[in-house]
Amino acid sequence: MREPLPEWPLFGMTDDVRPTLAQVREAGLACTLATLTAVEGGGPRPVGTQMVFAPGFVSGYFSGGCVESDVADHAYECLADGSPRTLVYGEGSPWPDIQLLCGARIEIFLERVAPDDNALGELLAAWRDRRPVVWVSDGAARECGPDISPWPEAQVVRHHEPTPRLIVVGGDPTALAIAQLGAQSELETTLVRPKGPPGGPPIPGIGYSRAEPAQAFAAIGVDPWTAIAIATHDLETDRAALRAALPSPAGYVGLLGARRRIADRLAPLRAEGAPESAFAKLHAPIGLDIGGKAPWEVAVSVIGEIMALRYARDSGNTSTTVPASAA
Repeated sequence: MREPLPEWPLFGMTDDVRPTLAQVREAGLACTLATLTAVEGGGPRPVGTQMVFAPGFVSGYFSGGCVESDVADHAYECLADGSPRTLVYGEGSPWPDIQLLCGARIEIFLERVAPDDNALGELLAAWRDRRPVVWVSDGAARECGPDISPWPEAQVVRHHEPTPRLIVVGGDPTALAIAQLGAQSELETTLVRPKGPPGGPPIPGIGYSRAEPAQAFAAIGVDPWTAIAIATHDLETDRAALRAALPSPAGYVGLLGARRRIADRLAPLRAEGAPESAFAKLHAPIGLDIGGKAPWEVAVSVIGEIMALRYARDSGNTSTTVPASAA
């Protein structure tokens, strides 16, 4: 008999199942990997959304409570017999009494994954190394790598990118709020406060560096999946952070400050010969224009802007413009 799902579905607040897959593998357990493969009628989650089920472990969600319990029943059956299967909810489902409140039709593919599965090992190695890979599976065999041609019989073709990373430069309440909300939003977050206190802030889930921006960025590692939020009240630290961030491969660089003062803060960098192309990724003033200026309001605007731009890039709509506020 399977374990009941927890009454409070905190497991659904984790969107990336790779941390759970790593824990399950470390425990030497097999798991059922469930992947949303089709959505019709505007379901709550996009194609590619995943859940993991194993004894003592559950992660992810598909519908916010409409189907998860039934999916868990089938997942534990899959775990026991090893047979992959496709679940259909909504129109054409063999379980007409299980409906999504939104009226959508979804298909979910279940596959049993052993702890020593080679594809699982490569998926987790790429996750640790921050390498994008593709997971391809027909339920019985699977492959994971950087460039795999989908198999004709594949049931799942799932692209996995590195965990989004956030570097926040600063130490005031606004910088702390941005860092805390970033960590809560599943961004791999580090606070950089040059010459700051020896101990980091009492915020769970974030890293801390007292180094100057260039040295801190090099130690943390900046790549296209990295966002840098510069939120200090020190002109020289701002400029030092911009000098290191703008030529970097970071996908996002944001600068906190009043709109009327941005040009003066950037003028010395232009005078030093920084090319105009380096300023193209800069969002200044930082954040979406939601009208608020309190620490948590600015944090919401910053994390919202980072996410909006990420999904705009993922959709291929590179012309999308996200408005900025005078935070």
